[in-house]
Amino acid sequence: MNYELIPHSPFPPGVKTPGYPHSPSLNRRKFLTRVAALSGLSLTGCGWRLADVRATNTTVGPRDQLSVYTWAQYTDKELLTTFSTQTGIKVLVDVYDSNDVMLAKLQAGGGGAYSVIYPSDYMVQKMADKGLLKEINHAHLVGLNNLLPRFQNPTYDPHNRYSIPFAWGTTGLIFNSEILKTPPEDWDYLWQNQEQLSKRMTLVNDVREVMGAVLRMLGYSYNSQNENEIKQAYEKLRLLKPAIAAFETDAWRNQILAGDLLLAMCYSGDGVKITQEYPKLKYVIPKSGSSLWTDTIVVPKTAPNSDGAYAWINFILQPEVAAQMTQRLSIATPNGAGFDLLPKKVQNNSSLFPPTSVLEKCQRITPLGKMEEVYERYWTELTSG
Repeated sequence: MNYELIPHSPFPPGVKTPGYPHSPSLNRRKFLTRVAALSGLSLTGCGWRLADVRATNTTVGPRDQLSVYTWAQYTDKELLTTFSTQTGIKVLVDVYDSNDVMLAKLQAGGGGAYSVIYPSDYMVQKMADKGLLKEINHAHLVGLNNLLPRFQNPTYDPHNRYSIPFAWGTTGLIFNSEILKTPPEDWDYLWQNQEQLSKRMTLVNDVREVMGAVLRMLGYSYNSQNENEIKQAYEKLRLLKPAIAAFETDAWRNQILAGDLLLAMCYSGDGVKITQEYPKLKYVIPKSGSSLWTDTIVVPKTAPNSDGAYAWINFILQPEVAAQMTQRLSIATPNGAGFDLLPKKVQNNSSLFPPTSVLEKCQRITPLGKMEEVYERYWTELTSG
């Protein structure tokens, strides 16, 4: 995809528009994509009014354009059109398929155009430690108290100093139930059925997710700092490697629909969405535990349009907008007021909003400092060649 959102300003000619811009991108990971659409389309009733958005007065760049760097599932034409029609802002969206790809681009100097980025929880810590993020001024936010209590002071970013949660979920397995008659219950299913799954399964392109899942299967922490445990996980993966079709985060969708894949490791938002469209596909959270992630919105220090960033955050914090995104994009919202607006059927979807008994076995991925070099070394050995 390579679109460009060029909105029609809602203000009369000659009227200066208040500073807004922004928009995200979709799904969780790869291919640089530009999303756009002409915004002369009608608005949906999202209950959000232009006057509700408060922006700061710190804009450094053009106030009529906002560039966003995000995962592939996190926006759609309707979201962009609604925001753009009400603000007169042109929105450009690029997407990435892993946190490491995003960070590498920023550190290489390729992120100067972005005013909003969507890192996962542990990456917020890394980016803040590296001095890449602006502190968020809560005085410029409207609706922060709409967030569920556990997202208002998260461990990865106390008091939301640098980030605002956007979506949360788990990492699990999507599989074709018409062919795999015995459903997977845990990660060890991949090894137990390696012959049947040979070259018909994929794992995500993320060292911490893949190594973490195997560590959890072995009874260890997702965030193990014991090199012997990490090596055990690597050895297990090395045995599975000949049967793995690829390490990829997004391409599995078309492949599993075409019948080329029988199973794929994926993020819950992606998994839930495709199961709604194709009932033969099922999403499961492995019983030994999974990662529990939160994807967030941050403002990089190099942001050319801070006004736009605040306007977008305030837009996202609206309960009606949060509820509509959950239903259209199949993402679990951290917005409690938005959750209350969802139909009971959506609220009770245990794949999207897992029960406490499942969440208690899940763990957040956390930065590990120098130990991450150990993970990277084994990951390079595993994925190369």
